[in-house]
Amino acid sequence: MKTLEPVPIKFPPNKVQANLFARVLTIARRYPGVEESRSYGTPAIKVKKKFMARLRSEAESGLAIRCDIMERDMLLMAAPDVFYITDHYVNDAMILINLESVRWDAMTDIIERAWRMAATPKLIKEYEDNQDV
Repeated sequence: MKTLEPVPIKFPPNKVQANLFARVLTIARRYPGVEESRSYGTPAIKVKKKFMARLRSEAESGLAIRCDIMERDMLLMAAPDVFYITDHYVNDAMILINLESVRWDAMTDIIERAWRMAATPKLIKEYEDNQDV
């Protein structure tokens, strides 16, 4: 089966943004089903074609990533200089992350939680089974 390349990026990130997104992608690829993709003309991460995160390279360049609403509220209070939302995301289980300010040691947990929101039960079981090895 021929693999289709993602659609071209409509809003290419600058070099700093691209490098930061590459770091996110490196962490995300630890989880089954993760694929680099596009969303709204920007670089994105999906799990078996289901949205997980995207770089808002058309706007302020934050990383928009799936996030439980209760967790989002805690992150917003704990580090408002790193985590934020725009009016567009107020009612969505999403958070925006300033990748230039985030503590990278926290990103693995944030990315895993987003992955779990997008992953199928089968992928989650596959991941968890491999953690016991």
